[in-house]
Amino acid sequence: MPLHFQSPAAVVLAVALLPVAALADRVSVRYDDQARPFPTNRLTVPDFSQATLRRVNLPLPDCSVQVSDCQDIAVINQLDGFSTQPRITVPFTGDIDPGSVNSQTVFLFNLGDTLTLQGFGQRVGINQIVWDPATRTLAFQSDELLAERSRYVLIVTDGVRDSRGKKLQVADFLESKGPKKGAPYGLQEYPRDLRAAVSSVRSRLRGQNVVAASLFTTQSSTGDLLKIMRQIKSGQPAPADFEIGSSETGTVRAVFNAATLAGIQFNRQTGTAPTFTASFLPTPALQLVPGSIGQVAYGRYRSPNYQGADRTIPATPTLTGRPQPVGSHELVFQLFVPAGERPAGGWPVVIFGHGFTDSMYGAPWTLASVMASRGLATLSINVVGHGGGAAGTLDVFQAGQPTVVVPAGGRGFDQDGNGAIDNTEGVNAAPPRTIVGSRDGLRQTVIDLMQLVRQIEVGMDVNGDGLADLDPRRIYYAGQSFGGIYGTILLGVEPTIRAGVPNVPGGSITEVARLGGFRALTGLSLAMRQPPLLNLPPSATVPFPLNFHENLPLRDLPPVVNDVPGALAIAEVLDRTEWVQQSGNPVSYAPLIRHQPPAGHARKPVIFQVAKGDTTVPNPTSSAIIRAGDFKDRTTYYRHDLAYGFDPSLPRNPHTFLTNIAAPQAAPFAVGAQTQMAVFFQTDGALVIDPDGAGPVFEVPIGGLLPESLNFLP
Repeated sequence: MPLHFQSPAAVVLAVALLPVAALADRVSVRYDDQARPFPTNRLTVPDFSQATLRRVNLPLPDCSVQVSDCQDIAVINQLDGFSTQPRITVPFTGDIDPGSVNSQTVFLFNLGDTLTLQGFGQRVGINQIVWDPATRTLAFQSDELLAERSRYVLIVTDGVRDSRGKKLQVADFLESKGPKKGAPYGLQEYPRDLRAAVSSVRSRLRGQNVVAASLFTTQSSTGDLLKIMRQIKSGQPAPADFEIGSSETGTVRAVFNAATLAGIQFNRQTGTAPTFTASFLPTPALQLVPGSIGQVAYGRYRSPNYQGADRTIPATPTLTGRPQPVGSHELVFQLFVPAGERPAGGWPVVIFGHGFTDSMYGAPWTLASVMASRGLATLSINVVGHGGGAAGTLDVFQAGQPTVVVPAGGRGFDQDGNGAIDNTEGVNAAPPRTIVGSRDGLRQTVIDLMQLVRQIEVGMDVNGDGLADLDPRRIYYAGQSFGGIYGTILLGVEPTIRAGVPNVPGGSITEVARLGGFRALTGLSLAMRQPPLLNLPPSATVPFPLNFHENLPLRDLPPVVNDVPGALAIAEVLDRTEWVQQSGNPVSYAPLIRHQPPAGHARKPVIFQVAKGDTTVPNPTSSAIIRAGDFKDRTTYYRHDLAYGFDPSLPRNPHTFLTNIAAPQAAPFAVGAQTQMAVFFQTDGALVIDPDGAGPVFEVPIGGLLPESLNFLP
């Protein structure tokens, strides 16, 4: 066979083209009109009335088709930045090796608070990694809660490899071609700001090259409630009114001697006809520690209302704006006063927050006796949307005395117009702002509790003798479940409360619902979207509305390679929901309690009580609060796996371990946890006892790593 030789010129040309061909074959991060890393300040506009100096400006899809997306984006575009726990997405031009993605090859760099530069230089890793081969998109979350109103730059290095193990090609993320003529101001300034941000990071990298980057600003989360707190503190409210009872003799003071209390019937308004459902309050629980309760009292106070008719709090500029109440409402409170002689400065008082679907006529009754046995009064109100309708009443029966009728203080209403008032109806925002969820119901409840604190500060005279019966210098907070959630928020913003014990709290609400016993509510919200987002067919094992699969890993697990159609769309909706609700997320406020208290606030002593295997508020959501606030050394861990192993007759779900005094096998754990609470408050937050002493059921503090798995009992 004859040999064929190429000319020297052809050989030189072929060699010269080899690098070009190799580069053309390499994978890079996409930067085009259809896809680019998210979040990015390209999707914002300047707004100097905001603390971030920006406002979100996401483009709208076809609103005749993507109806729910348009409704959500209308709310999102009022925010002043991106989520502080963002789901970050990075699209690629080809396949990558997800095993090469970690906190060393992809990370975030904090460029500091937009107004103070605080936090500059902090490096944040990534977690919960998902690779979607169908769209060649990488998704992940920041490894920790990001600082609010701060600028971050996402860095992708050449440590990330493509599916053949090759380094990524450097993308044109600095947009060397420059903005198009007439581009908005935000797009003109963005490449300049990104270039400066990447320059700040490059000097800190060793042996790695930046192949892609994105600059974004996080939202303000806590500022509105801090502003409202200052508004409340500046006011001088009228004293709480205890003259709210009525009997055959006329108006009476709603203060009752526990020793002569024969019973209290709760006539809960459950319909608009109106219709009522009657039940008796658990008065025997007041004798858990016999003789500890002296009086049961009901009073009323006025609290500013910041929620509009749609159950949202209107957005105001986060720098120059001031939230304004749209009115006020009268709220009924319930008070348990200890027996014995009133201390010189009044009784120390524990404000107790009840849980979701409960009311002040539930959980507070189960622990008031233990609190009173340690000289602590217990004070409660109903959460927004809870306690039935406003027409509900209490019939108070006393031995040898006329029946007294007291307003029950229900805060629910018929929001959906079906004639019924459900046990949480009114806590969530109304359509089309359903993405707000319970965010503003939680915030309004915190506002009402701050106003209640103010009522104690100005003097709460229970007996009408002219003396304040509650000590304004010793106000504490405890709350269960939902009460632990809004209680964490309250502890972050209310300076007068000296110490707190949130019990089984979790955040965000989006994650609590997705991972636990309220998962069906997540499915229902996906089913009601236009168009619906349920991505699995219903079956005998996966019924409606649980027929969805978001394919999101828990923390600290290997990357997930997604093979579930529709999972990414669901994950995006969940992320947007969490983003909108960050100002009502206890995780956002956890750092304020002792790690980064607001100016003028003292660090608060706290205990966080959580239960292993909680199916209502799953362990990863409790750990999110503990991580954000650096509370690991303040966490009491109820080892329900051990308790259940000793006694399988215990409930499988330990969520109510604090209040389950009715079951003989569970009562010792409830009383133990309550006693830990009471001793903590009795000593002004100085002493933390182990509820079972040297026993194994309570870890004080929690040992080992924080629980990031669900730990449900098999």
